[in-house]
Amino acid sequence: MKLTDLHKNQGLKIEGEARRGGVSDRYGKGAAQVPDRKEQRKLDAAAGLVPFACKLHGDLVKELQARAQASGAGLNETVAELLKKGLAAKK
Repeated sequence: MKLTDLHKNQGLKIEGEARRGGVSDRYGKGAAQVPDRKEQRKLDAAAGLVPFACKLHGDLVKELQARAQASGAGLNETVAELLKKGLAAKK
């Protein structure tokens, strides 16, 4: 085999591993696994979180995303904080 063929095969092997999930199981069983949707819903419910969907204008969503990115918090935390502030101001 030529050296270029060896490099090509090694590249194909790396790409194949990346498609399968990247980290092999022997380096910690399930270390790279994230919970599936059903388990994530159970974790959210245990934390007292309730899914809440609403439709917003695109400009408002962009502003929310910019605020979340600037503060370093997630979008959910930013929206919850703004809702709390808005509701407290209405009282």
